[in-house]
Amino acid sequence: MSTEGEYDCIVIGAGVQGSFTAYQLAKKNKKTLLLEQFILPHTRGSSHGQTRIIRRAYEQDFYCHIMDECYKLWAELEREAGVKLYRQTGLLVMGPEKSESYQMYKNTLQKNKIPMVVLTSDNFSQHIPHVRLAKGDGAVVDTTAGVLYADRALKTVQGLFQKLGGVLRDNEMVTDIKPGSVVTVSTTAGVYRAKRLVITAGPWANKLLAHTGLHLPLEVWKINVCYWKEKVPGSYNIKQRFPCFLLTEGEELTEHVYGLPSNEYPGLMKICYHRGSKTDPDQRDKQTDRSDIDILQRVIARWFPGLVPEPAVVETCLYTVTPDYHFVLDCHPAYRNIVIGAGFSGHGFKFGPIIGKLLCELSLGEKPSYDLSPFRIRRFQAKTKSAL
Repeated sequence: MSTEGEYDCIVIGAGVQGSFTAYQLAKKNKKTLLLEQFILPHTRGSSHGQTRIIRRAYEQDFYCHIMDECYKLWAELEREAGVKLYRQTGLLVMGPEKSESYQMYKNTLQKNKIPMVVLTSDNFSQHIPHVRLAKGDGAVVDTTAGVLYADRALKTVQGLFQKLGGVLRDNEMVTDIKPGSVVTVSTTAGVYRAKRLVITAGPWANKLLAHTGLHLPLEVWKINVCYWKEKVPGSYNIKQRFPCFLLTEGEELTEHVYGLPSNEYPGLMKICYHRGSKTDPDQRDKQTDRSDIDILQRVIARWFPGLVPEPAVVETCLYTVTPDYHFVLDCHPAYRNIVIGAGFSGHGFKFGPIIGKLLCELSLGEKPSYDLSPFRIRRFQAKTKSAL
């Protein structure tokens, strides 16, 4: 049955970025439709799972600056919904003291006056038990960091969006997009029109952008999300204030390793490699590469003697990655009323509230709250294939 629908704004993709964008638009009294191809909640994209790290520790200043407001927006959301979404644990950053990456994390924290603790090889074990600091490694703690309850956050923001009068339709796959001064979006269940469209479709971004003649240099990776058993229950527990951690470099690491204290599975700590294997989002279960798990097993044996170096549970997540690992937050080069949020490269969840605000501003033609030059499409210009 065809349903005709007229809206001020349509947002495609109800992951964390799309849900926050729709919520911000509804707060501005825009009649907004949020479309999701799968039945909610689902585990096919990038926003599912119980926990994510929230941190100010970054190599780049611009992320550090944006996170200041982002923490405030998360706290506002908690107050508005009366739900706990964040737990402060701190983030332990470890890496070879003289390496460029470790120094960049440390310098960004110092320069931006982020509350932090520098640990030495002498006092490390009394602050961080059950972790072996490698010889020559430095360690610093971003004390403001912690854990976001991801599934709960997603459900909360979608609920608030609907409370504001927003329309959320799941199990509706977009089949066509016709650009114009009024954009027409066809789905498996109906046809909708709006003056503005925001595409936040994660791994399916390019599939949708193809309808508009644009192709972005995005790669989809399948990540193995691994949980490791504590030898002594409680050693790495969130209630004991064991911190999240980030290992910037080390033997054979081409990407960083990150972890969160045991929480969603009692007695199991979540530790993952920040890299995966290229995949098609609709064929992801055919991708069975375990080379990242081999690397993680060696990391566990080396740095985390209190964990069994064999994953107890392996789940999956998808990253949509840009060549420089920075996001895409921009208007379509040919259609200014189509806005794109994509390429969150496995580190975008914590930015959800601020990305929602920025994509809302772009969609309404307002001046963005932050300088978006690191996130513009034109940085790929030489490599971007456009059929326009």
